[in-house]
Amino acid sequence: MKFLICDDDFDSRKLLQKILANYGYCDIAVDGEEGVEAFRTALAEKDPYDLVCMDILMPNLDGQDALREIREIEKEHGIDEEKAVKVIMISGLDDSKEVHDAFFLGYATSYIVKPIRKQVLLDEVSSLGLILKEA
Repeated sequence: MKFLICDDDFDSRKLLQKILANYGYCDIAVDGEEGVEAFRTALAEKDPYDLVCMDILMPNLDGQDALREIREIEKEHGIDEEKAVKVIMISGLDDSKEVHDAFFLGYATSYIVKPIRKQVLLDEVSSLGLILKEA
């Protein structure tokens, strides 16, 4: 399993990496621009991500815009919705507008509010149909 963790907060990145590293390889991006570039590169190398964990509030390119760019890249590569990468949007904001935008404008797969809890994250990943096996 291959994960992309996109978050500008060091502690959040570290926690997500610590949880997910038991189940696969983790790449890290510190903002939306890096996340989009990592996603594009992984597709070009034919080694796509299984899951993207994307913070919403980040510098340079926020998570909402980064997710829209990721979905555009998938369209350019002819990837249909059923095979699109699973994306969990993560935010410190429990804001109905952000949730709405994540699902309906960016086609997020899921949404988690910080603080990140290990079992909540693992349950959410499993609910998306990704099978977690310890590496």
